[in-house]
Amino acid sequence: MKRNDLLLVIDMQNVYKPGEPWECPSMMASASNIRKLIDSGAVGQIAFTRFTAPENPVGMWQQYNEEYASINNSRYLNEIIKELQPYTAVYPVYEKNVYSSFKIPELHRMASQSEHVLLSGVVAECCILATLMEAIDLGHKVIYLTDCISGQTKQNEASICKIAESFSPMHTLVMDSEEYLASDNVR
Repeated sequence: MKRNDLLLVIDMQNVYKPGEPWECPSMMASASNIRKLIDSGAVGQIAFTRFTAPENPVGMWQQYNEEYASINNSRYLNEIIKELQPYTAVYPVYEKNVYSSFKIPELHRMASQSEHVLLSGVVAECCILATLMEAIDLGHKVIYLTDCISGQTKQNEASICKIAESFSPMHTLVMDSEEYLASDNVR
């Protein structure tokens, strides 16, 4: 049964793969679980984001652009990983140049039409956390998918999961993808 939920796949780009500059060690396992969710057909809406450096940076983003110019200018490092690229031909990919995905008005609109926002992707301690907090502020009910989210360390992943749990059950639910798929009625 297709649920009226939005699966938000945040910034699954090559730069975060194991061995790359901003490595998130569990990223490929997360990608596999994201694929299972998409392939299940259980989610009503799916959208991807891709982080790109701001063109006209202000404040600390200017320093960010200078420090990470080689990464920002690499086409390969900024591409969605090949394991998820086939899905980007079917589902929208939104460009963002800040941490929160909800700075993209279309994603807020999609989330407003959904019962839940399912968070997945990278990096737990920045883009996922910022998106989680803004989703809560915007009034969206969030499902934090523990096995679909990667951080730069297991400790960081656990810390952000604890933050998500602290908003449960009012604003968030914390579960893995198998629990989500097995549940008949997520509230």
